[in-house]
Amino acid sequence: MNDEVFYDTSAADIIYKANDDGLSLAAADLNATDADDMLSSFAKAMGGCGTGNPIDDCWRCDPNWRSHRQALANCATGFGRNAIGGKNGPIYTVTTNGDDAQNPQPGTLRYGVTRNGPLWIVFATSMTIELKGELWISAYKTLDGRGAEVHIVGGSQISIQTTNNVILHGLHIHDIRPSGPTTIRVSPSKVVRRPRSEGDGLHIWGSRDVWIDHCYLARATDGLIDVTRGSTMVTISNCFLEKHDKTMLLGADPAHTEDRNMRVTVAFNRFGPGLVQRLPRCRFGVFHVLNNDYSAGWGIYAIGGSEDPTILSQGNRFNPAGTKEVTKRINDGGPNYGGWQSWNWASSGDVFLGGSYFTGSGAKATSASVYAKAYSTSSRPADMVPAITKSAGPLML
Repeated sequence: MNDEVFYDTSAADIIYKANDDGLSLAAADLNATDADDMLSSFAKAMGGCGTGNPIDDCWRCDPNWRSHRQALANCATGFGRNAIGGKNGPIYTVTTNGDDAQNPQPGTLRYGVTRNGPLWIVFATSMTIELKGELWISAYKTLDGRGAEVHIVGGSQISIQTTNNVILHGLHIHDIRPSGPTTIRVSPSKVVRRPRSEGDGLHIWGSRDVWIDHCYLARATDGLIDVTRGSTMVTISNCFLEKHDKTMLLGADPAHTEDRNMRVTVAFNRFGPGLVQRLPRCRFGVFHVLNNDYSAGWGIYAIGGSEDPTILSQGNRFNPAGTKEVTKRINDGGPNYGGWQSWNWASSGDVFLGGSYFTGSGAKATSASVYAKAYSTSSRPADMVPAITKSAGPLML
């Protein structure tokens, strides 16, 4: 159900649609033949296993990746590329799905994420974990679900709060409910009393250098992924998201002006069926949305925002059911910074199918320099999107 008010953009003088070149950025100016040639060259260069997905091609071609798990930390891209997680720390193995919010036992997930120092957390076997309170992940942690099918389901949300250097890879996060007030452990020596959580799938709050990769998210109570309160240098990549209303919130409130420094990359994701809006919804900061697959369509809008965010949409594939606008500008009562017409939103190399179109604003298509700060990594041609997002979500290895 929509509770947002949209600006009327019908008089906009920048509209990107089918057959438009859009903003001129060389990384996206390739046609379908070029894309096929590029895929072939990637596969050849990687001994036949290359897909064109720069993250996956960084580690999946190593047949001994299980022995070199921490090499994954070298593969991040975009604004979150410096997230190292638990690199150079010991391996910690989750052996049981049990959870005690205050006094976690060795072998549980919560015990691992609340230890001091870097830790690379893996799972001994496939398991389903119902969290009994917010799972508060401390600095320099990697949750690596490769080689197991790990579901965080039916319980509390995952919180990455006032911390840094966290990597989440290969987790199924779904059917998350509000919880609390409750007391949870946040370190070996500290427990804190937490207010009632909203039931996000994943909430990143006041944190930096965070990378979310190859996760599945669906059916949370509030948002699937929220990035708020001064968080920055975040990459959300290779995820499969479905069956949700308010999907991805980047900046939570018009009063949170600290989000002017927010930098988030949303790349190589597949937005699946049953999504309504916020794919993503941006406030204040700078956002690079590239090489995502929107072929399952959306309900109200795909990319939205308020409070003068800079948005560069590059090499995405949009295909809604019927003629539909990709973008919405939201009037949430906050400062409009000169009006939506001055906000810098541009499309470069996107593919618009099914009558979809992107309403641009701010700098004209010939003035690409203002988007340099949003350019976080190289885009592939949009014709490659089906191939490079084919394995979005947790990998069954």
